[in-house]
Amino acid sequence: MPPGRGRGGPPPHRTGASGLSPDDLPDGLIVAGRDARVEVFNAAATRMTGVAAASAVGRDFRDVLPLHDAEGRDWWKCLAPYDGLSTRTRHPERVLFLPDGTEVLVTAAYRRDAQRRVERFTVCLRDALHRARRERDRADLVSTVAHELRSPLTSVKGFTATLLAKWHRFNDDQKRVMLETVNADADRVTRLITELLDVSRIEAGRLEMRRQVVDLPEEIRKIIAGRVAAGEPEDRFRFEARGELPEMWLDPDKMDQILGNLVENAVRHGAGTVTIVVEPDAHKEGAAVSVRDEGEGIPPEAVSRVFRQFWRGPGGNRRGGTGLGLYIVKGLVEAHGGVITVRRAPGGGAEFRFTVPAGAPDYAG
Repeated sequence: MPPGRGRGGPPPHRTGASGLSPDDLPDGLIVAGRDARVEVFNAAATRMTGVAAASAVGRDFRDVLPLHDAEGRDWWKCLAPYDGLSTRTRHPERVLFLPDGTEVLVTAAYRRDAQRRVERFTVCLRDALHRARRERDRADLVSTVAHELRSPLTSVKGFTATLLAKWHRFNDDQKRVMLETVNADADRVTRLITELLDVSRIEAGRLEMRRQVVDLPEEIRKIIAGRVAAGEPEDRFRFEARGELPEMWLDPDKMDQILGNLVENAVRHGAGTVTIVVEPDAHKEGAAVSVRDEGEGIPPEAVSRVFRQFWRGPGGNRRGGTGLGLYIVKGLVEAHGGVITVRRAPGGGAEFRFTVPAGAPDYAG
C-alpha cells in the first residue's frame, strides 16, 4: 500500500485554489503515482467504468482500468507507460475499449522527475457516444445535402442544356417556363446553403446579433401578407395581438427567419387555420409569440426530438424540407436570450411558442 494511506478507504480528493475537485470534472480522471498505484479516481471515472473509487485507489491502475484496442490487445502491455521511452510526455486521444466492450476516448500524460522517471501518470476518459453521435450527424448532413442539391441541380442542368442546344425550337412562353424553373431551383439551392451556414454558426456560437427596435405585430403581418401574395388563401391565417408590448430590441432579419420558418412549418405540416398570437411575456419583460395549426399535432414521443437536426414532422420526406428549420429556429431564439417550446394546441394540432426578452440598445451589435 502506498505510504501515508490508511486502510479506511481513499482520502478525499483535494480541492484546488479554484474550489474545484476532480469530481467536478465532466471527464473521467485517473492519476497513478510512481509506483503505478491509483491516487485519484474521480466520480466521472466511476460512472464510465462502474468501478468504485474506494476499490480503485491504492491498486495498480492496469488492474483497475484494463483497456484493449480494436484488435483485442492489452493496451497497457503495448504502451508500457512506466517502462517505455523516457522522452514521452503524452499520448494523443484514441479509441479504446473497456472489458464490457464500451468504447471510450483515452488520452494520457506523464510528469517526470529530474531523472526522467515517471512521477505521475494521468489518464483521461471521455464518453465516445457523443463522438459517435456527432459522426452520425455529419454523415446525415452529407446525405441530406447531397439529396437536396441533386434534384434542383439536375433540373438546372437539364433545362440550361436544352435551351443552349435547341433555343430556336422553343417559343417565348416555353423559354419563360424553363427559365422560371431554373430560377426557382437556384433559389432552393441558395436557401439550403443559407441553412447550412446558419447551422455552422449556431454550433460554433458565432451568430452575430444586430439589434434594433422591432415592431413584432407588424413583422407578423408582413409574414402573413407574404404567404397570401404567394398564393395561400387569406382566411388560412388568423392574427391576434394581445396587450401592449414593451420596446423590443431584436435582430429584425433573424426574427423574420424565426417567424417565417414557424409559419411555413404550420402551413406545410399542419392543417386548417394557422393562428399567430403575440402578447406580453407574463414572466419577464418581453414578448411571447405562439404559432398554432389544426393538423395532426406532434406525437408525444417525438416532442423531445422536434428541435434536433434532421427532424421531420408527420409525413417525413413526403412533405419536403431538410429537417434543419426548427433546429435553426431554436438557435436563433436562444441567441436572443429566449426560449422555445412545443405542445399540443388548445384546438388540436401543434403549438410552437417562443419568448424573447425586450433587450436594450446597450446590447445592439
